[in-house]
Amino acid sequence: MELLEKLKWRYATKAMNGEKVAQDKIDNIIEAASLSPTSSGLQPFELLVITNDEIKQQIRAIAWDQSVITECSHLLVFAAWDNYTPERINKMFDLTNEIRGFKNQGWEDYRQMLLGTYPQRDAEVNFNHAAKQTYIAFTNAINAAAFEGVDSTPMEGFDPDALDKILNLREKGLRSTLLLPIGYRDTKSDWLANLVKVRKSKEDLVTLIE
Repeated sequence: MELLEKLKWRYATKAMNGEKVAQDKIDNIIEAASLSPTSSGLQPFELLVITNDEIKQQIRAIAWDQSVITECSHLLVFAAWDNYTPERINKMFDLTNEIRGFKNQGWEDYRQMLLGTYPQRDAEVNFNHAAKQTYIAFTNAINAAAFEGVDSTPMEGFDPDALDKILNLREKGLRSTLLLPIGYRDTKSDWLANLVKVRKSKEDLVTLIE
């Protein structure tokens, strides 16, 4: 499969060469993230795409000084909802009805079930639930980048509170969860570029229950 060959080709790039990625490729990566499955179809996150060099420098300073943040073409920031609110839930259900052009009673009953459950929960519980959804979209973005022949660096190594302040996320009801620099590998500077990919054997990874 072509996809498997692309996944074998990709790795967590440690140095990028600053070359710009074509906008159509970026658009495809973003769309792949958008098409990701999420719990109840709520898509409880937003995606920030950063090309501003000054902001990249600020983020690098709170992300263990990792060079790919400033060397990349585009820096993707995944930010989860800080809470589930009736307004956010209703907006997604209303959007579904608008796009599909009809209302379904089962779907409306499900809306009421969520409205009677999620907003009443502790905000931190809701944020943690929303944050998990960003990892699904994050993975699809990584895979889409590989399919486009573009390198990426999955990153959790940053100070989320500091990043939230840099991007004013808390004022928007968001909290950062993940970073994904997108660009092209610098094989001369990246110690990992030419190393063999290492993964568990199928026997160590998979347990078959028949």
